[in-house]
Amino acid sequence: MSERDDHSGARERASRLLSPEVLGADGPVDATLRPRRLDEFIGQSRLKENLKIFITAARKRGEALDHALFCGPPGLGKTTLAYIIGNELGVEVHTTSGPAIEHRGVLAGLLTSLEEREVLFVDEIHRLNPAVEEYLYPAMEDLQIDVPSGAGAFAQTLRLGLRPFTLIGATTRSGLLTSPLRERFGIVERLDHYAAAEITQIVERSARIMEVAVDAEGAREIGRRSRGTPRIANRLLRRVRDFAEVQGDGRITLAVARHALGALEIDDLGLDPMDRALLRAITEKYGGGPVGIDALAASLHEERDTLENEIEPFLIQLGLVQRTPRGRVAMPAAYRHLGLPDERGGQRTMF
Repeated sequence: MSERDDHSGARERASRLLSPEVLGADGPVDATLRPRRLDEFIGQSRLKENLKIFITAARKRGEALDHALFCGPPGLGKTTLAYIIGNELGVEVHTTSGPAIEHRGVLAGLLTSLEEREVLFVDEIHRLNPAVEEYLYPAMEDLQIDVPSGAGAFAQTLRLGLRPFTLIGATTRSGLLTSPLRERFGIVERLDHYAAAEITQIVERSARIMEVAVDAEGAREIGRRSRGTPRIANRLLRRVRDFAEVQGDGRITLAVARHALGALEIDDLGLDPMDRALLRAITEKYGGGPVGIDALAASLHEERDTLENEIEPFLIQLGLVQRTPRGRVAMPAAYRHLGLPDERGGQRTMF
């Protein structure tokens, strides 16, 4: 791994443009760009059509929507869909996260404050405390919770009824969900990465809302390097807009997009310096693998979770890296992309 890539990786670790997680500056902009109705939501066609049916049926019956679980990588729209469901049902959405529900009292307060048919959205639901999770089961099934009253010898448990509500859970780690919790959701849907054409439509829609002039080719170039993730596409659009305004006439063309993304060190496949540092570590330092994830984390001075959850999935999706029982292995496409000799000694073209 070159010194240049090591320094670039250090810069990216502070605030990685291609991270699918929410960064500090994303919040206000994401709220502005977030679609509010299903008809405005681009992509995830099968999921969207199913939700239309479920929501329409619940409204016709005047009932709360069944509890829903959304699974999939970060940045694909799980939170957005929760708010869309609330808007479509005409009810308020109350938002929290698994780690924020520290004990049963917090959960009881949330559940008892819900009005009829309202939505409780729990992000990172796989991180619920086990005791809290068990306390949630009767609330989901029977609309009842047990609340302790009194203390000492006079302590009693009161059973309180809840108004009908919809719990929407979101998780990026569906494998960590317990079977009892998963089985209590009537609607379970998975969000997948978006096709290039869908991401281009999202870039064009966001540009209209932000009042940014963008050519079809410029929007397509941003979308192509956004790793199939709307959150990343919107983040890159904001950065490319800066280049267009300072170094151009404010319009995002194909040339402007290519120049800006090149300056941001995002290559044609949508890889950044940290992605390439991982590929170089496997190919150069460890001879193509197999190499364990802990060894890679140590050599890159990076957290194991970051490599496994943020960086590796896209490299595996592109066929650049493969997970094996013995460790990570660089595929021939990785050598081609880096312009390195492959196992047979042939020189490949740089990206």
